[in-house]
Amino acid sequence: MFLQFRSSASLAVLALMAAASPAAAQQVDDHSGPDDYHAGEDATIVVTGAVTVSRKDALSGVAVLSGTELDQALRPSLGETLADTPGVSASSFGPNASRPVLRGLQGERVRVLSNGIGAIDASNTSADHALAINPLLAKRIEVLRGPQSLQYGSAAIGGVVNVIDRRIPTEIPDEPVHLGVLAGYGSAASERMASGSVDLSLGSGWVAHFDASWLKTDDVRIPGYALTPALRTEALASSLIEEDEGTHESEGHEHGEVDFAANAAVRGRLANSAARTWNLTGGIAYVGDGGSIGVAYSRLDNRYGVPIRYATQIGQGQEAPLLQMKQDRIDARAELKLGGDLLDKLAFRYGFADYTHAEIEADGTVATSFFNQGMEGRLELVQTTRGGWTGASGLQFVLRDFDVIGEESYLPRNETRQIGFFTVQQYQAGPWKLEAGLRYEQSRLASLPGPDQGQFFAGERSFDTLSASVGAAYDFAPGWKVGLNLSRSERSPAAEELFAFGPHHGTETFEMGNPALRKERAHSVEAILRGKGDRFDFELSAYHSWFGNFIYEARTGGFSDGLPEYQITQAAARLYGFEVQADVILARPGAWTLKAQALADYVHTTIEGAGPAPRIPPLRLKGGLAANSSNLDFEAEVERVTAQTRVAAFETGTPGYTMVNASVAWRPWGRHRPLSLMLSANNLFDVEARRHASLLKDYAPLPGRDIRLTVRVEI
Repeated sequence: MFLQFRSSASLAVLALMAAASPAAAQQVDDHSGPDDYHAGEDATIVVTGAVTVSRKDALSGVAVLSGTELDQALRPSLGETLADTPGVSASSFGPNASRPVLRGLQGERVRVLSNGIGAIDASNTSADHALAINPLLAKRIEVLRGPQSLQYGSAAIGGVVNVIDRRIPTEIPDEPVHLGVLAGYGSAASERMASGSVDLSLGSGWVAHFDASWLKTDDVRIPGYALTPALRTEALASSLIEEDEGTHESEGHEHGEVDFAANAAVRGRLANSAARTWNLTGGIAYVGDGGSIGVAYSRLDNRYGVPIRYATQIGQGQEAPLLQMKQDRIDARAELKLGGDLLDKLAFRYGFADYTHAEIEADGTVATSFFNQGMEGRLELVQTTRGGWTGASGLQFVLRDFDVIGEESYLPRNETRQIGFFTVQQYQAGPWKLEAGLRYEQSRLASLPGPDQGQFFAGERSFDTLSASVGAAYDFAPGWKVGLNLSRSERSPAAEELFAFGPHHGTETFEMGNPALRKERAHSVEAILRGKGDRFDFELSAYHSWFGNFIYEARTGGFSDGLPEYQITQAAARLYGFEVQADVILARPGAWTLKAQALADYVHTTIEGAGPAPRIPPLRLKGGLAANSSNLDFEAEVERVTAQTRVAAFETGTPGYTMVNASVAWRPWGRHRPLSLMLSANNLFDVEARRHASLLKDYAPLPGRDIRLTVRVEI
């Protein structure tokens, strides 16, 4: 099977290279930066999608993170990098394994992309598995929520996060050699990180790109105790019981003694949260008048710990998982500028990856290994704009061969084969903008357990999904737009939801899939209101979704292998919420601009017959002041996250918290110049905070006070 993957990958790439040969491109429209390599990325343009659009014209909530804003937000994981974005939280399974949570949805409902192609890793399999996408090398990150994200597959029913870099050059540098360097330090985990890139203009339209990154952290510092007060009380009670019984060993624990009193007293540092990561990439591309073509190879090596889930009851075990992740990846892209009356361009993107990670025991032995070999490709035909009408159509395929080997093999070997066809159409007529989209997808998932894996379902499931959306926006006054989008979406279950069965010590759960799952359906409505003037910028997005066959993990209350059981099941569900943000210019004294900024987001989810859905973020409010000039930016903000008391069965509530952050950015030679320095203080008053979207929240609070220094050089 692996050989079939490799040969298919090679044939696909060679076919597109032949089709696109150097009759190829001017600057590529999608996923490219500005013409000037030294200029900042344009946050007003959304390039994720078959048709590039202005952010103000999008008919659902979108966010673009680039430039200084991205540099200040950078963290070792993508989830923590995006956690301050409107409508976004993070799974926060420690500082190293944290995926984005969009509008309360995570895991299989959020597609994370690298330049429009999936991560091809195991991060969707479990919360303790880190993404194989490195935010340190990103030039911009885009977040799409709502129906437009379904261009990228039914698994994007909750949204899309696209990390965009320059691994395959799409433009020719302004100089023969373009260098970029980013370096930083964070005090909370003694985080040291550096990344660098070089683009070489080789002449005759050829451009080479090389980049590398390195990151090393110690165990992260926390403001108080690792365990919540309730768990500390529980651990102390267990300690007293063991003293009465005259033993200090937890019954049924395979890895030695458990000192419950010591667990209750853990504070100051999150043990086993250190990490070491490096990444290397090389790419080459031809950029000409009629199109472009390029290929890149990257290697990722990531070794990180997952914070200990300390035992608090007799009979519980505790582990300190260490994960060693590796990925070899090939990416290719080609674009033909057709310039015809019907078609403007043809674009193709492709990715192949060979991914492994090992979960290592305290004695250095490998307990479980995960293998994922997969490929993904997209072909897009973009129409020529005529009479206000534009659009794009295309196809997408995904192939995945996944296996888990070892003592915690809670998944059988499985294969996923998926192909989808989509079209997006837009029409602009004066103040009106109309948009419609349609996607059909066929998925085949096969479970292929070995002869000694009789506990697993063996067989195949197939699903056909059809998703559609229609929307309209109206410019009712200068700078003001109102819009409405209606959608019907379908999602096929993932292999993990269908076939899992067994203990998973990384998350301390016994996972039970459901081979009888039906496809998930959602009917959604989203309204947007945007306004922009000389002194203000305002955006409101409100949404409501009605799910049929909503797939979720329900804790049964039982235990298997000493672990709590979680059963994948389905029910009707309802989700609604909003995101609102505003900037107001208070004054413009001299060269300075003084601004006030505010943000709020909220999501509410209920499962029929079960009550609140698990791990839904609570209401968040944020306000700040900023002073900006060409050389200096000062910002200070206060963030209030309210308590979450709407909890699922067996789920604990989460206290609210208030954080104060401040930052200063200095550009000695002005904006869009080679050097910028950023100093920030996050969680300035060292408050204890726990993120409700995290499975590990009761055992691992967020970092304490973190003083960060970041330096970027572009020459």
